[in-house]
Amino acid sequence: MMTVLSYALLILLLLSSAVLILMVLLHKGKGGGLSSMFGGGMSSVASGSSVAEKNLTRITIGVGVIWFACIVAYGLLLRTLV
Repeated sequence: MMTVLSYALLILLLLSSAVLILMVLLHKGKGGGLSSMFGGGMSSVASGSSVAEKNLTRITIGVGVIWFACIVAYGLLLRTLV
């Protein structure tokens, strides 16, 4: 029998997983991947990290921390229910 808290944690875990996947996919590549193998690895003049990239990194780390906390909390909750 699952409680309301476990359902809430499960929904938060699923949402944070989806958002974390999207955030990681939004980051620009650092080179050496498939795109550079097929000629897409042209380096631009302004290749430094921008403010948007730094903010995207911070948000990704924040979502990752939320995801990790959900994993731990859900595991502890399941351990107490069984």
